Amino acid sequence: MVKYVKGLECTECGSLYSANEAMNLCPKDGRPVQMLVDTDAIKRDYPSATWFHPDVKSMWRFGPLLPFDIQHQKNQICSLGEGHTPIIDISDYQILEKFGLSIFVKDEGQPYSSFGANPTGSFKDRGMSVVATMAKFFALDKLVVPTQGNAGDSLSEYGAQFSLEVAVVMPDDTPMPILGKVAAYSRLHEQIHLDLVKGTIREAGVLMKDKYLPKGFFNCATFQEPGWRIEGKKTMGLELAEPNLISQNWQLPDVIFYPTGGGTGILGMWKAFDELEQLGVIGSERPKIIAIQSENNSPVVDAFQQNLSDTVPTDGGKTLATGLNVPGGVGHKAVLRIIRQSQGAAIAVSEEEIGRHTKAIFKQYSMFISPEGAAAVAAIEIAFRQNITDSTDSIVCFNTGSAEKYFPNVRGLFCS
Repeated sequence: MVKYVKGLECTECGSLYSANEAMNLCPKDGRPVQMLVDTDAIKRDYPSATWFHPDVKSMWRFGPLLPFDIQHQKNQICSLGEGHTPIIDISDYQILEKFGLSIFVKDEGQPYSSFGANPTGSFKDRGMSVVATMAKFFALDKLVVPTQGNAGDSLSEYGAQFSLEVAVVMPDDTPMPILGKVAAYSRLHEQIHLDLVKGTIREAGVLMKDKYLPKGFFNCATFQEPGWRIEGKKTMGLELAEPNLISQNWQLPDVIFYPTGGGTGILGMWKAFDELEQLGVIGSERPKIIAIQSENNSPVVDAFQQNLSDTVPTDGGKTLATGLNVPGGVGHKAVLRIIRQSQGAAIAVSEEEIGRHTKAIFKQYSMFISPEGAAAVAAIEIAFRQNITDSTDSIVCFNTGSAEKYFPNVRGLFCS
């Protein structure tokens, strides 16, 4: 058993399970489970926050708040330097400057000097680093993921680097740089497999269940593994809280704009905030969580606005922000609960605005913001006009990947 993980807990019914076995969804209600971290033991064994390793230039800087402490268990961690990404001040962004807002971008998409970097240019690397680490721990050597793109790119990267057999199932209209890279891995490494489907991640999941689960592959779909990807995404919340450009102390921003497909990052960050409070590092204050989706496919936004407890599955849609094109999710009920607990909101952004901000942010900052990240920035004006946020707030938008991974889909934005 991992030392500071005392069990697994269902995110819905609260049922407890042993952390000694790799399971999938809660058998009682079919909802995701997450790891229970023993923060009391961490406080006892690491007084004065010595669990924090600020010299480590990756997400593993948070030591025993992750399944393995890099200071003592480095050889058990599958890391490619992911995480520890910068926060960029864009308060002078010309399109939004008139509102006088304090706006920052957490850039997961491109490397910066003196920071870590996600090896595939996507926040998915955080979750897949933990997936690979835990798969090795449990001696699971066959993993499968249905994906809209970036998760498959990421898992194939970690599979190739750490000798894991990986099957990736993705839509056949996945942006070519992502699809092409996974295809290349499947040609170069016999342990990487690629299948393409018509449709979305939902159809990819059907093929996964029919073809790969009967062959003994472990299901690493969003929320299907036992909280591993939540732990990886949790580090985004830990990095928001640690001393950074926004504050020299451990402190959270006022508002988080988060591009939401499956929503693992929202659960992960909320979990991070709770654990930091339990450790006595922050107080009970929480940021407003604003979930961002495309108008062309917005199940979370629709459920939030209709005051539903869970999303109603859609047929997907056509959007530049392919990572948001998730027709429904087993974790959406928990996502909606967190949004409401935070007194946040859910906002749908037009395709025109996604394209406009993708282009404008690159022009002003030379930042290859992903369409998903551009959607988050685009939602700020909507939130401001609806009085969801105001000029006194510190705002963080997540750029979850790099526009380079979306060519040729977005090429016209940069050539016009």
